[in-house]
Amino acid sequence: MTLQEFFTQHPRLALGLSGGVDSAYLLAEAVRCGCRIQPYFVDSPFQPRFELEHARRLCEEQGVELKVLPAQPLADENVRQNGPLRCYYCKKQVFGAILAAAKADGFDEIIDGTNASDDASDRPGMRALEEMRVYSPLRLCGVTKAQVRQASRELGLFTWNKPAYACLATRIPTGTAITPEALQKVEAAENELFRLGFSDFRVRCMGDTAKLQLPAAQFGKALERRKELVDALKPQFAAVVLDLEPREEE
Repeated sequence: MTLQEFFTQHPRLALGLSGGVDSAYLLAEAVRCGCRIQPYFVDSPFQPRFELEHARRLCEEQGVELKVLPAQPLADENVRQNGPLRCYYCKKQVFGAILAAAKADGFDEIIDGTNASDDASDRPGMRALEEMRVYSPLRLCGVTKAQVRQASRELGLFTWNKPAYACLATRIPTGTAITPEALQKVEAAENELFRLGFSDFRVRCMGDTAKLQLPAAQFGKALERRKELVDALKPQFAAVVLDLEPREEE
């Protein structure tokens, strides 16, 4: 099945729009194929502010209205305690909000940006999507991450080379309770790394220590700007360390 065929078979859809490369491409393809698409962005402490800005820009460029839904995933004890199934319970809440809003707006079917490169065996959130009957057109049509990037570039989407950016909750080690303060620290620290010109990184919150994960190509830059990095992150963390295992760029 092609995406064109999928959108022909499903002409009215609600989309969970994260602001990332996959859901951005899905939005653009749906519009190009003539699908009546309604994007929803779920605004929570797990999402950095720039993702909402990107989602708004995407919708403006595609000529569609974005609906922003507030959510408080930390209100769920299963999410807050951050066990192995945290993503499952969070997805249930996020897409539960989208389902309710979509139904009120007259949409019966929901899609998300999961692609064919995503590993379902390591993503409990995918189980939640299946249980809630959320379609993943990219996955169904065998569209890989590399193909999404290439097609996005051809369509002129500004997200085509945007690094993957998982939600802020993934920066907290599994088994460590998630707090609003920890999420704020991580977001502030990652904003500082963006400001200093780094990309495709993670700041892992290890208590009062920030563990930086960078692509190998940025190790030299990190050492050259060591003092700037430490000074920038010290307002949030007592110590800053560099993970010597490089982060693989997508």
